[in-house]
Amino acid sequence: MVSRPLRSPRGAQLLTPEAIAERLARPALPADPLDLHAIALRGGAALMHAAVLVPLVCHPEETRILLTQRTEHLDDHASQISFPGGRVEPRDVDREDTALREAEEEIGLARSKVTVLGRLPEYDLPSGFRITPVVGWLEPPLELTLDPFEVAGMFEVPLGYFLDPRNYQRRQYRFGGRHRHYLAIPYEGRYIWGATAGMLHTLCRVLQD
Repeated sequence: MVSRPLRSPRGAQLLTPEAIAERLARPALPADPLDLHAIALRGGAALMHAAVLVPLVCHPEETRILLTQRTEHLDDHASQISFPGGRVEPRDVDREDTALREAEEEIGLARSKVTVLGRLPEYDLPSGFRITPVVGWLEPPLELTLDPFEVAGMFEVPLGYFLDPRNYQRRQYRFGGRHRHYLAIPYEGRYIWGATAGMLHTLCRVLQD
């Protein structure tokens, strides 16, 4: 694992894989005051556990986050921008195992290419999903093959973009007869919102602490 430094937008800190892992290991942050999308599960819904991989890709010039675009025919979160991931299966050893398995199935990312740095706090969705975000460090070159059934496309965004709080917007929608707030992150014609934006904002808070 190469310890290349990454400067935050404020220029105050150098973020290496070791520094990121240390911050992820700290006690969980209090609930995000900007993201109310995650705090209320649908009444009576059975809790469904899932895990996603938050892939930090270390390029020579900067560290970037890899994201996927889900296909439009999926039952859950169709067409949304997301991290590779999915439901926990009985054969999975832990949440890291789930995240790595799903990333391998969805984008062909070999487990050997991922150094797990830690977890972000669990993220609850009104639909009944409880998501564990697992942060991983990737060193190119990467040989990736998308599963066309689940993944319509893939792209990367500089980590520094997500570390700037000014790039986050708070919006609202109506769900289950109630107005709910959520975070959104516009980026080069794309619209990152909901759980993915919420987890990215949590990562921002952890790394900018």
